[in-house]
Amino acid sequence: MGGATRVYAAQLAGLGVFGPDGESVGKVRDVVVGMRIARQAPRVLGLVVELVTRRRIFVPMLRVNAIEPNAVTLATGSVNLRRFHQRPNELLVLGEMLDARVRLRSTDVEMIVVDAGMEQTRTRDWLVTRLAVRERTGRLARRGPLQVVAWDEVTGLGLAEITGQPQGAQELLAVFDTMRAVDVASALHELPLKRRYEVVDALDDERLADVIEELPEDDQKDVLTYLGEDRAADVLEAMNPDDAADLLGELPERHKDRLLELMEPEESAPVRRLLAYSFDTAGGLMTPEPVVLAPDATVAEALALVRNPDLTPALASMVFVCRPPSATPTGRYLGCVHIQQLLREPPSHLVAGVADADLARLPPTATLGEVTRYFAAYNLVCAPVVDDQEHLLGAVTVDDVLDHLLPEGWRETGLPETEELDQPG
Repeated sequence: MGGATRVYAAQLAGLGVFGPDGESVGKVRDVVVGMRIARQAPRVLGLVVELVTRRRIFVPMLRVNAIEPNAVTLATGSVNLRRFHQRPNELLVLGEMLDARVRLRSTDVEMIVVDAGMEQTRTRDWLVTRLAVRERTGRLARRGPLQVVAWDEVTGLGLAEITGQPQGAQELLAVFDTMRAVDVASALHELPLKRRYEVVDALDDERLADVIEELPEDDQKDVLTYLGEDRAADVLEAMNPDDAADLLGELPERHKDRLLELMEPEESAPVRRLLAYSFDTAGGLMTPEPVVLAPDATVAEALALVRNPDLTPALASMVFVCRPPSATPTGRYLGCVHIQQLLREPPSHLVAGVADADLARLPPTATLGEVTRYFAAYNLVCAPVVDDQEHLLGAVTVDDVLDHLLPEGWRETGLPETEELDQPG
């Protein structure tokens, strides 16, 4: 074993994992420990590694060759690709141990676990020997100083205590803060229900909306039900209208209607329009919030709009030129301009002068197969959806199409492996 022999678990989150020849395996998402009796330090069993396909697998610590500040190197490129499943006597350090309430044996002061220190022994085993803790205070109180204590200097970290006691989620959210919404969703899916709900309670509506959009369908419905009607409506308002419509479309009619009633009218209106279309048509796939400009807008204005970091790359790839009103359904649709064309034009030119009025449009009733063929034929990642009266209704992006083409449950099970690593027998 090379590299560090003492590390803190939170420092491992997101580190790249590589095989002995430098081949990328995935990223560290958590550390699995086996709880032991009495005051014995837990044994580190291995790492939860997320592959490029989003599947999470278990890599035993015996296969870890080195832990460096910026990467984890394995001793072999042979790993078991079976999906990770947590066993009853195991704990996830980041997912479950952080934010746990403990008491110092010496003073009986209540503390919160901030991080866990791992150390390799002479027998090559890894143990959680130390804890970074902070005194528990009220939500508005100033955070106390960080202390590092030995594992056996605290009480309250038994398996039953951690899984049964209520926890906050402040420290776990600090780990999630640097992660993309899709990665947070993957982590949330793997957490026990108790811990999942604690994280959901702690996330603000905007961040939770982003995460819910990336969850498997069953998890989406479970979280929405847990939130209660009022907060569920607030989170739906923060979601992209097409994602909100997809989720509401899976709910019982009574529940769906109730949530739409609780949403603000200006937020529910585009969702209601999307729900009028079948989910597997251009109307059901589209987002009603593409980048729309008036004919007298300049190229410089168009480029400024597509720089918005909240736009997905696909949605930012094309602007649509329409007569007022600019909100969908718009006035008469005049054409579209790809971002590559915008970059080639003088900033002072009008977008109407460079708009492509001849590109085929998708009717809202176009089937998923027709939409797929459209993207293949025109080599685009974004396409206009226009009705019979020449009003722009929205835009379909290639990521929306892929979501419906991939196998059911792909967010939960991960994508199929195209090149499997050797699996032990």
